Amino acid sequence: MYRFLAEIYQDDMRTGGADLLNAIVPLLKLLSLTVIGLILAHPKTQMVPRATFKLLSKLVFALFLPCLIFTELGECMSLQNFVQWWFIPINVLLGTLVGCLLGYLVVLVCRPPPELNRFTITMTAFGNTGNLPLAVVGSVCHSKNHPFGPHCHSTGVAYVSFAQWVAVILVYTLVYHMMEPPMQYYEIIEEGSDVEEQPLPNMEISRPLLVEAEWPGIEDKETEHSKTPCIAKAFTSISSLSHSTLSDADFSAELGGGGSGNSPRSVRCLAEPKMVRRIRIVAEQTPIQHILQPPTIASLLAIIIGMVPQLKGFVFGYDAPLSFVTDSLEILGGAMVPSVMLILGGMLAEGPNDSKLGLKTTVGISIARLLVLPLLGLGLVSAADKLGFLAKGDAMYKFVLLLQYTTPSAILLGAIASLRGYAVKEASALLFWQHIFALFSMSLYVVIYFKIIVYV
Repeated sequence: MYRFLAEIYQDDMRTGGADLLNAIVPLLKLLSLTVIGLILAHPKTQMVPRATFKLLSKLVFALFLPCLIFTELGECMSLQNFVQWWFIPINVLLGTLVGCLLGYLVVLVCRPPPELNRFTITMTAFGNTGNLPLAVVGSVCHSKNHPFGPHCHSTGVAYVSFAQWVAVILVYTLVYHMMEPPMQYYEIIEEGSDVEEQPLPNMEISRPLLVEAEWPGIEDKETEHSKTPCIAKAFTSISSLSHSTLSDADFSAELGGGGSGNSPRSVRCLAEPKMVRRIRIVAEQTPIQHILQPPTIASLLAIIIGMVPQLKGFVFGYDAPLSFVTDSLEILGGAMVPSVMLILGGMLAEGPNDSKLGLKTTVGISIARLLVLPLLGLGLVSAADKLGFLAKGDAMYKFVLLLQYTTPSAILLGAIASLRGYAVKEASALLFWQHIFALFSMSLYVVIYFKIIVYV
């Protein structure tokens, strides 16, 4: 009996060691690529200049990532899969909602500077749902002993890509307004006078590489009013002493959304309610056109083509007339993962900026985002699985859902901060420390997810 129990224990130890190795090795591969990028971009070596990383980021943004999304998502997409994958975008919304609640708790506990309260909630709530999960999936599927089946890479990339369009919509609508500069940065004067905007203290700094890496050409998207508070001006009067309502023309003049002063005022048959008018003006100031970026366009094209069998048979497959095109795009998409990790190393080589956020709040956001949220995500995904919301027997499906809770804050938030002129240094510093800490937290949770979800 003793010998039998000893053999079982040794078998469990060997199995546990193999499981641990299978979970850790893919992340070690990504860490190695990141270290190479860090060495190449380090100020003491300067083997690769910063401008090269900026050009590489443009290639990732405009070419490598769209090619990867289009080839993998389009080949896996079908009308049946579109219906079965409904929980993937819902999971993004659930993760964002839970993250907002955690961010509010961080504000209550850590008490950051009042003007950074919304920044704290945003950085806790919105994680990286694109490049980093794609890199993890690609590295996991590159291992020989992965448990995700023969189509590991295709299905994994398809699941991650299917979640991106929801995250992008949230960033360019909700996050855009949550990251607007607080009214404290502006001089409040009497009504009827010209509003003179005070420049933000961090608007003049050069953009960190993290901004250029996630949204190349962001300077071309800046408008005259992108660095002004939109919601605060629409829902509160410029004069804190006056309770008079502003007209539609007044709002348009304040927010810069109206035409010139010579244009005639529109005449409405029915009086528009004040609240409806303010919501409409805020909606007009939302840069919804920014959603149509190359990765998003690639996702939409892949979904449309994949759901139409005639189009899919013409583009995807070994015998497809355009198979040579998709094969070429697939070759280009293969460069996405190493390029992204090299760029991440270049970002970390710049080091953290000075931040007014404070050590306590920085640690609080990192713990909430990287340690607490993954545990809550494990509970939510497990509950959804028991309720029958998830695809049965698909380990990669569950893995991608759980992976969405483990990633650090989205690097795109740094780009939005730069676009809005709000907390740019704080975003750069926080993203730096989060990505350093995420190397360890993601390793921990990947091991846990492999053990609990995949092997059970």
